[in-house]
Parts: sequence; C-alpha cells; structure tokens
Amino acid sequence: MLRPLGAPYRKVRGYFERWLFQLHGAQSGSIVLVQRRIFILPSRYGIMYIIALMLMLTGSINYNLSLGFVLTFLLGALGVNSILHTFRNLARLKISPGRVEPVFCGEHAHFTLVFDNPGTLVRYSVGLTRDGKHEIYIDVAANQSATARVAIPAERRGVLRPGRVTVFTRFPLGLCYAWAYADLDIRCTVYPRIEVATPPLPVPEAHHGNGIAHGSGQEDFAGLRSYSPGDSPRHIAWKAAARGQGLMTKQFSGRADTELWLDWLATPAALGTEARLSRLTRWVIDAHAASISFGLRIPGIALQPAPGDAQRERCLEALAMFDAGRTP
Repeated sequence: MLRPLGAPYRKVRGYFERWLFQLHGAQSGSIVLVQRRIFILPSRYGIMYIIALMLMLTGSINYNLSLGFVLTFLLGALGVNSILHTFRNLARLKISPGRVEPVFCGEHAHFTLVFDNPGTLVRYSVGLTRDGKHEIYIDVAANQSATARVAIPAERRGVLRPGRVTVFTRFPLGLCYAWAYADLDIRCTVYPRIEVATPPLPVPEAHHGNGIAHGSGQEDFAGLRSYSPGDSPRHIAWKAAARGQGLMTKQFSGRADTELWLDWLATPAALGTEARLSRLTRWVIDAHAASISFGLRIPGIALQPAPGDAQRERCLEALAMFDAGRTP
C-alpha cells in the first residue's frame, strides 16, 4: 500500500529541498554566500551543550541556587553569541571557479575554487567537502583570496563535473554548524586511459603521392610566419624576437614521412572501443614527444597533420568526446 506513495513523496521532497536549499542546478559565474544561502543548526557538541544547560537550569531551580542561575545564563549567552560568529564566518564570502587542467582516465581531477573575503574579518576554518567524508579546511585573510582544490577520481572519459559542494564552518566554538551549497558550472575534460603497452606508431603516409611537403616538414628552412599559440618553442625565431620583430615561427620543408596519420582503422577492431581509444591516445602522446607532425582520423572527425602542443590537445579532446553511438 505504501509503494504507490513513494514517487509522489520523493517528488514533493525534492521540490521542498530545492526551494529550501536554493538548489537550481549548476550556476555559471560566481556565488556570493548571502543570508538566504547559509543554514545553521546546533552541532553534535552544541546539542550536548544545550542538554547540559537544561540540567544546570533544572538544578538551579530545584535548589534555588543564585550562582547557578548566573552561570547558566552566562553560558547560554555565550552559546547564543557563538551563533552570530559562526554565521558571520561564511557570510558574504564569494566563491568563484578556478582553472581545471584536463586529466587522463584513472587519474584525479583537481577542481580549484577561489574564495574571496571582502570583509575586514579573517575567516577561519572554512571547510569544503563533496562527499561528506573528505574535508578540506582553509583560512581566508581579510580583503584577500584563498584557493581550495577538490580532488575527484576521473573514472570515465568525457566531461567531469564536481556537482554540488558543501561549504561549512564550526568556528569559533564548534557549537553550531553553518553550511551552504555551491554548485558551480565547472567541467574537466577527461582523456581516454593511456594504453600501458607502447605499440609502434603507424607507417607514415605520403603527401599527395609526391613525397614532399612544404611548410610542415622538419628538414630545410622555408621561411617565417607569425607565431600561433601552441607552436613548439624550438621553432620560435628568437633572434628575430631579439631584434624587435615580435614572435615568429620558423617553417621548414621536408619529407612527407615526417607527417603521419593516427587512424582509427589502424587499430584492431577486436580491442573494443575504449581499448582502441587508449591506443590512439598512446600514439598521440608518443608522436608529440617525438616532435612529429601528426593527424588524427576517427569516425566522424579528421584533424589535419600539425605539430605542437595545440595539436596534441585537439587530438586528445577529440578522443575524449568520441561517441561510438553517434558514429556515422
């Protein structure tokens, strides 16, 4: 009889929690902990403190102890005053997303949160947790910023989000627990897992059948071009930069066998989708380490051969976002 009530109950409870705790999904930009975002309740020690005060008050009434009344009300005022200080330790803190570096599957993604303190009071023991088990504590100086890094295991390739993070504090006495939820629109790109073995790179293909490529080889100097982000520092014309000509990149002409294609079809189909992506990831890492101009072919995507860090990031991101279910 209670089973049909489960779905409506969960729906009503979810609606109530979203309204009460201001849960509206990931929020872009920064979050300011204003009054409606901060919640406060007695902590475990606070409940024990209240029970002790009630016993002291009961004893003072029964035995008509004047000093007992003074001590009870003095300690009660101290507990009430701690509520204000605990709340103020979080109030007006500004939480902003920081930079997140891509990681490989199997590693930990480190999400950086920046805490800005616009007030003149130091915020002590500001805690941060995602799962309720692992807690991080920071202090934020007055009119200063502090950063906290949340580590999350990257178990699947693609896009990883930290989800809702709880910001809390028990400062100064530990009698109250104040918390707020921060759900920032942060994402981390998780590359495929790198294959442990080191299979040899595929055989390079000839360029349009003539065997010669200009502008992307590695043998003969062919001229200069404007610098583009991601170009190898080894190819920058530092002498031209010293003469005040700005950053220029050297171009070379050479054999087309310095360019190779990392092709999906060059991987054994028996490996499966994830294993084939792992092998292509290994090839991208090895080709970049060898300073080889390489391209990538996977179903639906073809990235033209190019050298440098930018090409490495483009290829790894394409492998991370590959969806076998949408392959044409």
